[in-house]
Amino acid sequence: MMKKNNATNRRRELVGWALNAPYLLYSLVFFLLPLIWAFWLSMMDWNLMSKNKTFVGAKNFLDLFSDPKVQAAFINSYRYLLPVVLLCFFFGLVIALLVSKLPDKIKGIVAVLFFIPYLTSGVATSVVVKYFFNYNSIFNEFLRNNFDLTINWLTDERYAFGVMVGIVVWKMSGYYALFILSGIESIGTDVNEAAALDGSTGLHKLIHVTLPMIMPTLTTVLVLATGLAFGIYTEPFLLTGGGPNLSTTTWQLEIYNTSFTRFQSGYGAAMAIASAVQIFVTLRIVNFVSDKLNKRFGF
Repeated sequence: MMKKNNATNRRRELVGWALNAPYLLYSLVFFLLPLIWAFWLSMMDWNLMSKNKTFVGAKNFLDLFSDPKVQAAFINSYRYLLPVVLLCFFFGLVIALLVSKLPDKIKGIVAVLFFIPYLTSGVATSVVVKYFFNYNSIFNEFLRNNFDLTINWLTDERYAFGVMVGIVVWKMSGYYALFILSGIESIGTDVNEAAALDGSTGLHKLIHVTLPMIMPTLTTVLVLATGLAFGIYTEPFLLTGGGPNLSTTTWQLEIYNTSFTRFQSGYGAAMAIASAVQIFVTLRIVNFVSDKLNKRFGF
């Protein structure tokens, strides 16, 4: 009997490994091997094209601490993080609440309309924004002629960063709204009826009933928005080049410029690893805080 059970368990284990083999192979080829290669590359002075490779050890990592571009990318990651997360969360919540109040016949259509900006190409959006804020654009002509205002939207530190954040928030708010909307729709009618009987409506219901009930969904949105803030690349690349004075630069932009414009691929790999460490630590902190909130509300 025991031999039969052992044979059954072995067969189940083999089936389990067989089912997981495609994912394990995928992870090995596209994650583990590139990660090992990136660590090796980060200790080399190499441009990916020359036959000459020079081992420099930890020099690339040590140089990061004195590089103003790296310092700017590190600081800007958190400068992007706060407004992007808060604004995406706020507008996503507002959109979800408004859509949830609509009749079922048009609710899906309106939700899709808010989702369209997410599907729009970042390149196309950036090109439109660039022409919209161009010095001779209709918008700037209107400001000059009616308010005597001349604003250099993309070359002034006071405005360029806000433009970058605005594009990202406009593009992503509708996407996160769908997550929040699904959470709101999952709240049972009995909960809403009980809240109505207790006289909980409006803002009171939102704070004390709705938000606590969808806390896992809000945690997902928080984590996704945090990752988004660290992945900004297209907008500063096309609109400002990281300027003015590195005020809009990001890790991705500096990694690209270092590796494929200045051909310092070893140094670029060190940048990528440093960026990954910052993202990992930040996400761990976000997860720790969100776990505390989830436990407080019983999740």
